[in-house]
Amino acid sequence: MNDERPSATIRMDALAPHLAEHAAAWAERLGLAQEGEAQFALQLGEQGLQLIELGPQAPGPVRVDFVEGAVAHRRLFGGGTGQMIAKAVGVQPGVRPRVLDATAGLGRDGFVLASLGCSVTLIERQPLIAALLADGLARAAVDRDVGPIVAQMRLLTGNAIELMNAWQGEPPQVIYLDPMFPHRDKSALVKKEMRLFRPFVGDDLDAPALLQAALALASHRVVVKRPRKAPIIDGGKPGYALEGKSSRYDIYPLKKLPATNCP
Repeated sequence: MNDERPSATIRMDALAPHLAEHAAAWAERLGLAQEGEAQFALQLGEQGLQLIELGPQAPGPVRVDFVEGAVAHRRLFGGGTGQMIAKAVGVQPGVRPRVLDATAGLGRDGFVLASLGCSVTLIERQPLIAALLADGLARAAVDRDVGPIVAQMRLLTGNAIELMNAWQGEPPQVIYLDPMFPHRDKSALVKKEMRLFRPFVGDDLDAPALLQAALALASHRVVVKRPRKAPIIDGGKPGYALEGKSSRYDIYPLKKLPATNCP
C-alpha cells in the first residue's frame, strides 16, 4: 500500500480515561495530534485500536479482529485448503510453504494461510494500517484458539520493495501480492474499509516494481491477486491463473514446492 503521508487529517483519541497514557504512546509513535478538528480518528478503546471517519454519514469503525467476526467465520467455515488462495500459494497435502505477504493490509489473507499451517511474514507500509494490524495480532496472541495461529505470523512495517531488495537470510518460498487497484466505479468502494482507507492508501502505482522485487526474491513462486477482469501487472506474464467470481490469482511459478512434514 502507498506509503505517502496522508492528506486527510487524523487525530488520536482515547475512549476511556485509563487508556490515555497508552493512547499518547500511539500518538507519539505515529506522529498524531491528540486534539483539534480532524476528518478521521484513530481510537483506542477496550477492544483495541480502531480507525473511524468522523462525520454524520460516515461508516463505522474498522479494526483488526482475528478472534471473532468475519475472519473467525472464515477460519472455521471458509473451506480450508480448498480455498482459491490456498491453491494459489501451493498449499497441498504435505506442502505448507513459507509465505511473504508483501501487501498485508488488515492481514486477512495472511491469517488464512497461517491458519492452514503456513508460516507467514507480513509487510505493511502504511503506518496507520500497520498499527491496526499490530494491535490485532497482539490481542489474538493471548487467545487460546487463535494464539497458535498468529504465532506463525510476524509483521514488518516499511516499504515492501525496499525490504525485499535488502532481504537477509533464507528467502520466502512464496510471495503473495494484493496491490490496491485503481477503481473506476463507485460500486468498487462499497466496503467501508475501502472508503476509509483510500484517503490514506491511494493506489499502488508502483505495482510493477513490487512484482519485479518479488520475482527476484521468491524461491518458488509469486502470486498476485487481481480483480477478475483487471489486466496483468506490467513486467512479466504469469504462468497460469486461477479465476473466481470477482478475483483472479496470477501465478508466476519458479520451481516446484517441496514437500514438508505437514499433513
